Amino acid sequence: MAAATGPRVLVIIPAYNEAASIAGVVAKVCRTPVQADLLVVNDGSLDATAGLARQAGAVVLDLPFNLGIGVARQTGYQYAESKNYDIAVQMDADGQHDPDDIMTLVEALLKDRQADIVIGSRFFDRQGYRSTIFRKLGIGILKALLKLFFGLKVGDPTSGFQAVDRQAIELFSRIYPTDFPEVEALALARRHGLKITEVPVSMLRRQGGSSSITPLKAAYYMIKVPLSLFIAFIKGEPQGGDNG
Repeated sequence: MAAATGPRVLVIIPAYNEAASIAGVVAKVCRTPVQADLLVVNDGSLDATAGLARQAGAVVLDLPFNLGIGVARQTGYQYAESKNYDIAVQMDADGQHDPDDIMTLVEALLKDRQADIVIGSRFFDRQGYRSTIFRKLGIGILKALLKLFFGLKVGDPTSGFQAVDRQAIELFSRIYPTDFPEVEALALARRHGLKITEVPVSMLRRQGGSSSITPLKAAYYMIKVPLSLFIAFIKGEPQGGDNG
C-alpha cells in the first residue's frame, strides 16, 4: 500500500492474455522500493491472467471483453483519478519493462517539478535496446512528426513505460487514444500544455506469450498514427512551454 505521507502512486498494468508473465511482473513490482498500489486492468483475457494477477497481489479490474490497450489504460487512469492518486505509472504486462525502473521514473517526476510526464526511454544507452531497421525507421518518422507538428522532441515516442502527475491523470481519464496510443497520447498532452521529459530505462526480454503487433498491424500503425497526428495538428496549435 502507498505510504500515508508523500505522493500516492498507482502502477497501472493493462493485460490481455498474459498468463505466462503477469504473476512474475506483479511480484517484481511488489518487491520494488516504491511505495505504490498496483492495478491490473484485465482487457477481456481468455486465459488465467486475471486470477493469476489477483493471486500475486494486484487489484484487478475486469473489462467485459477485449477493448484494446487504449481503453484499458484509460480505465486505469479513471481509477487513479477517482481514488485521488498523485502519480500513475503505466507499464506493460509482458515483462519487458523492468519494475526496478519505476523508482527512476517516479523520482524524475518528483525532482523535475515542471514535468508532467516522464517517458522511460530505451534509446539513451547506445549499448542497450536493439531494434530492427524497420522499427527504427518508423520511430524516426514519428519523432520527426511530433517535432514538426507539436515542437516536441523525444527520443522514444513509442515507449509505454511512463510516469505521469495528477494533471496528466485527469487529462487521460477524460481523453485517451484508443489503439496504438503512445504517440497520440504525447501529442494530446502537448496540446493541453503538459511538459514531457525522458529518462533512460532498461528493456528486458518478453517473459512469455507473443507480441500482438503483426506485420499487417504495423503497416496500419504507420498509416493511422501519422494521419492522427496531422488531424490533431490542424485542430489547433500546441500550448505550453518548450520540451526541448
